[in-house]
Amino acid sequence: MTVFIWLGIMIILLLAEAATVGLTTIWFAAGALAAMVLCALGVGAFGQWTVFFVVSLVLLYFTRPIALKWMTPHKLRTNYENAVDKTVRITERVDNIAGTGTAVLNGQEWTARMQQDDVTLEPGELATVAAVEGVKLILIPFDKKE
Repeated sequence: MTVFIWLGIMIILLLAEAATVGLTTIWFAAGALAAMVLCALGVGAFGQWTVFFVVSLVLLYFTRPIALKWMTPHKLRTNYENAVDKTVRITERVDNIAGTGTAVLNGQEWTARMQQDDVTLEPGELATVAAVEGVKLILIPFDKKE
């Protein structure tokens, strides 16, 4: 193989990485770079392909977990992730169209919205938390289980 073939492979892999931004092909681009260096030094095709795969897989195995950990944004966990499925009492009419609504969860008042826009709840009614989005409770009507 020629140096230009390895250069082309490396460029294609780098373009694929730029398109996906998922750390999928960058390791193979580094393997192509190593194979290109060996090609320039006169090593045969078998040695180039071997180094390509070995370097790519070693980098993939040892550095990908570190790179993913570094690139993944740190999530700030809150105590309210466990609010889903809790029952809350409505303190102000919950109406998505009007943009109104509050509910009390664990003694704290939260902004509340319904999961479905065409459903409203009145003060004093109960609801179930379907999700927490930022500082808003996303609610569904309370289902009385008998």
